[in-house]
Amino acid sequence: MAVHRVGAFRSPLNTGPDPFMTYWNGNYYLTTTQGNSIRMWRSPSLSTLLTADPITVWTDGDSTRNRDIWAPEFYRFGSRWYLYYTADDGTDDHHRIYVAESAGNDPAGPYHFKAKLVPPNHTDDFAIDPGILKHNGRLYLAYSGINQYQHNGLNIAPLSNPYTVSGDAVAIDGAGGCPEVREGPEFLYRNGRTWMTYSTCDTGKPDYQLWMMSLPNGADPLVPGNWTQHQGPVFSRADDHGVFGAGHHAFFRSPDGTEDWIVYHAKTTSAYTYGDRTTRAQRIGWNPDGSPDLGRPLAMGATQDLPSGDPGPGTYWINDDGRSNGGGSVTYTGDWNSGTGCAVQCFWGDDHWSDRAGNTATFSFTGTRIALLSVRDTGNGYAAVSVDGGPEQRLDYYGAIRTGETLQFLSPRLPYGQHTLRVRVTGEHDAQSQASFVSIDRAEVYVN
Repeated sequence: MAVHRVGAFRSPLNTGPDPFMTYWNGNYYLTTTQGNSIRMWRSPSLSTLLTADPITVWTDGDSTRNRDIWAPEFYRFGSRWYLYYTADDGTDDHHRIYVAESAGNDPAGPYHFKAKLVPPNHTDDFAIDPGILKHNGRLYLAYSGINQYQHNGLNIAPLSNPYTVSGDAVAIDGAGGCPEVREGPEFLYRNGRTWMTYSTCDTGKPDYQLWMMSLPNGADPLVPGNWTQHQGPVFSRADDHGVFGAGHHAFFRSPDGTEDWIVYHAKTTSAYTYGDRTTRAQRIGWNPDGSPDLGRPLAMGATQDLPSGDPGPGTYWINDDGRSNGGGSVTYTGDWNSGTGCAVQCFWGDDHWSDRAGNTATFSFTGTRIALLSVRDTGNGYAAVSVDGGPEQRLDYYGAIRTGETLQFLSPRLPYGQHTLRVRVTGEHDAQSQASFVSIDRAEVYVN
């Protein structure tokens, strides 16, 4: 089959963590953890997910389960979609798993509350990160919760239908290279086996990573001994690419069904932080022994071909040194510092920075929208940004932890054509910051 490609993309796809994504009926649908609601982003191309408008698909008026909503996932069974998530009342240990059902055949809802999912032997236990295992024609709830191995350990319980737990959960003793957690179980089905990949270590650490187990077709997933452990991580930090804490993931197929892809969150800093977790995606392969080859995490700004069958048209970049792969440019007024000291935290390993009030950087581009990504740091201050000479918007480039290629600004939607975006250094900073620097690194231009 011929592979149809019309463009490229670069991460991030979303500024949130804990992604889950499906391609269905001409669109990608993406969810990430948002807090007290579930929001979904819909786009016909991977390249434009970052600019898609969020759709709030679920909120809950019940105060016992409408706080700290994490890691939503959605699956289609029959003519309905089922939205699985964990939530609490504001106390972390009160996290439990719930499912909502769609009113029709649309992953964006509307949804109504369907059930709380509780195995009989875990009637009042902490539970997060639901995922659905489909095996031998049956459904199972996989999740992270209390067991004899971890507080956040792997558990699997049978389902009689998408919203009813029909038996006790069994604990799976997954290896992980660290003691903290085994969470976020996800599944691939290929080559006579079911592959379960899961996240290990504390998600705030740079060593958050993916490990893997497998189950033969026909074997009972509720028998722990039927699962075979793969030794060592299968997806983990890539310091040379500036990628840390790569984990909490899902899998999806390309629009034409010929390729397998992983969507995951990772950070641009090796610091211990729960911030800076952004959603990225890349293609995966398969090893000669039939196991999945997840590869190594790519750098945030790495240019990738769009998935096969993705209609594009993709985006193009403008680097701070004036290079562009799409005809854009950037010019400066005043004296700016420049260099390669930010290394893997910057696009193409370099950036410009200034703290002189009145200095400007002006991007010229042809398209409908532009995003600015650059370093946030403890010595950064305020910039004033304007589009096509219009009113300025004040942006704070300060960050308590230095992070790279952070989304600073996304312009309004513009008529297709030639536009300018100006970044002006104000020379000001808030009380937390040590200085007033503004960083210029990458602009991402959207052409439709």
